[in-house]
Amino acid sequence: MIHIPVNVPWQVLLIEDNPSDILWTQRAFREADPSIRLHVTSDGVDAMAFLQRQGVHGRAPRPDLILLDLSLPKLDGREVLALIKLDDNLKSIPTMILTSSEADEDIAQCHQLQANAYLTKPESLEAYDSLLKKMITFWLTTAKLPHAPIADGE
Repeated sequence: MIHIPVNVPWQVLLIEDNPSDILWTQRAFREADPSIRLHVTSDGVDAMAFLQRQGVHGRAPRPDLILLDLSLPKLDGREVLALIKLDDNLKSIPTMILTSSEADEDIAQCHQLQANAYLTKPESLEAYDSLLKKMITFWLTTAKLPHAPIADGE
């Protein structure tokens, strides 16, 4: 288990539509540190509603970290990334692309859109688990990120 020293739990938003990848990610986060709150949205429109606290997501927490797949229904991951990075209230949230695409044009476009990292999903559960645990260790224990509770009215 990874020990993440904070007074309030880290909030992570996973934007993913593949049920197996959602389960694998939930498992990796639970094993890394059960105090991390992993929220899941399965399409780009719902992800933006969560991030902008609209509709059923009116009381959603502000994520400390976003994991974003590229192949999403309604709004694809590139569109979601562009919207995040254009929004002054969201653009500072570290946003990792976590996708199966290894296409050079996807990698280049995501970096142009200011993704903080581009990670390719491994095919085996063990490799996927290892990648996520390394990512968790880096972003939530090694990197220095602002982490403070956001008031309900903000």
